[in-house]
Amino acid sequence: MREIVLDTETTGLDPSKNRIVEIGAIELMNHVPTGLHFHKYINPEMDIPAEATNVHGITNARVAKEPVFAEIAAEFIEFAGDAKFVIHNAEFDMGFLNAEFARLGFEKMPMSRAIDTVRMARQKFPGSPASLDALCKRFEIDNTHRTLHGALLDADLLAKVYLELIGGRQSGMEFGGQKAAIEAAVAVKRVARPARPHAPSEAELAAHAAALAKLKAPVWMN
Repeated sequence: MREIVLDTETTGLDPSKNRIVEIGAIELMNHVPTGLHFHKYINPEMDIPAEATNVHGITNARVAKEPVFAEIAAEFIEFAGDAKFVIHNAEFDMGFLNAEFARLGFEKMPMSRAIDTVRMARQKFPGSPASLDALCKRFEIDNTHRTLHGALLDADLLAKVYLELIGGRQSGMEFGGQKAAIEAAVAVKRVARPARPHAPSEAELAAHAAALAKLKAPVWMN
């Protein structure tokens, strides 16, 4: 099962007026990171407000020479393929992606394609904070290096949070149970029994000698 953990950074909160400035995506196969990822800084073709820079640290100068979204769209679509997206607050990121696709005349991606980890966290821990930082703290995931938002950094942290939300680091419990049962069986102490007597009786020896007498040069007599 292939999934893509995704995060974006933007120039603001309204996808109809603002643009994406960074995309980070990490490939999961059966919930395990494969090492493949997609990461691009993007020239938004507009000024980045100071309030947005304060969140993610991306300045106009940083992305001035980066490709525009139209130049990376096909590469992103190819990387994503038909995999499900895992997104923290999926409505936000999907809204921005679809706004960018709409500007290019591309088909929008349905919301049903996204797994929203904010919703998962609120269902699992009702009433508790569901921010990425809060979930990292809950699951003891080190995020001390996260001083600012960053698409690839946040996608990496989210991949670890997602694993915890779906069952934790000890996935594949059925295998663990089988392994424990095997080890327990091997550890059972066996009781040593004395060897059974197998010496032939006098009657058996006589019958054997009679049978050999009927054979011509039997090998047993050599």
